Amino acid sequence: MGNMKIVLTDAGKRFNRDWIFRRATCAFEQGKSYAITGPNGSGKSTLLQVIAGSMNPSEGKVDYSRDGNIISSEQVFRELAIAAPYLEIIEEMTAREFLTFHSSFKPFINGLSVDQALDIVNLSGAADKQIRYYSSGMKQRVKLAQAIFPDLPIVLLDEPCTNLDVSGYELYYDLLHTYCKDKLVIVCSNDPQEYRFCSEVLSISDYK
Repeated sequence: MGNMKIVLTDAGKRFNRDWIFRRATCAFEQGKSYAITGPNGSGKSTLLQVIAGSMNPSEGKVDYSRDGNIISSEQVFRELAIAAPYLEIIEEMTAREFLTFHSSFKPFINGLSVDQALDIVNLSGAADKQIRYYSSGMKQRVKLAQAIFPDLPIVLLDEPCTNLDVSGYELYYDLLHTYCKDKLVIVCSNDPQEYRFCSEVLSISDYK
């Protein structure tokens, strides 16, 4: 897998005249977990999308590398998986179809099968039901499965415990502990329970 690194240098993003964040200089390394905190609407998700390479910064730069070799921002999506409230799941699919589709181009870690993955996130009983009939908590478990199980070096999680109950939080911690120890994990959240395992905490308000 190599050692992935993401480095922001004086990165900023604006929409029209409004700066969402500015002068963000920070580095993220594989094998560590980071939290980006701040109130709702403060720009955490925008920062995460810039980190993910799905949005270009308005100023400054974002560099990606593996073992010192540069990876272009156009290619970095192959290295990461993301779970976020604004990323839709395909509700016409069953959970089995959806995870099979995802694992076909981002294979799961340790040769994990789709059925094993569904079992781990407690969705075996509903595996062949269309996702549109799922509760919001079940949908969130599908999102976590498609972000955490792929054998990729980077996992980006935006409000990962949205709609989860106590058992869902326990599952979340378990998934991270079991499958993400060697990954670069970034969690966007204003709920300390979602990022209590993160070794470094960055506040978006430092980049205003």
